[in-house]
Amino acid sequence: METSDKSVFKAQFNELVKPYMVLYVGSLFFVTVIGIVLLPFWFLGVGQWWSRHYYDKLECELTETAIRFKKGILVQVEKTIPLENIQDVTFVEGPLLKYFHLCILKFETAGQSAGQANDMQLVGIINAQELRNLILSQRQKRMQAKNTAPANPVSDNAVVLQEIKELLADIKGIMQSQRVQ
Repeated sequence: METSDKSVFKAQFNELVKPYMVLYVGSLFFVTVIGIVLLPFWFLGVGQWWSRHYYDKLECELTETAIRFKKGILVQVEKTIPLENIQDVTFVEGPLLKYFHLCILKFETAGQSAGQANDMQLVGIINAQELRNLILSQRQKRMQAKNTAPANPVSDNAVVLQEIKELLADIKGIMQSQRVQ
């Protein structure tokens, strides 16, 4: 990400992400044989520790040109997605998410293969709908600015080529006059 890139919005995360993560992972443990054995350890301390540290590592920032996010405990992920690559921002609310007053924002980017998961998912952003609208409006501004960019490089090239042509004509004239003498 460019250092001159101005921040437009810095997301804050709802603290209810922590109990949501504990229950979500606990429910995944519940459906596996090995997970059932680990379930008491998860609910009696490990889950709270993990969710607290996971929450502390969450960051999301929208700039004029990209969206950047960081997350993870053991495997830390930092991702920057240029706004012009974002195709869709999906707003998801399920029953467990609604219970905790949370939602998921899913970002789909250009160039994804059909079987690939979403490039980015963020759980528990406060004012997620506002962030979604800001992302889409920033992307629209970037696309319009790109489409209305002046065609100066082409006209500048034409001027330079014309000057080169005139210089070559002058050189040709000098060389012909030297041959005659």
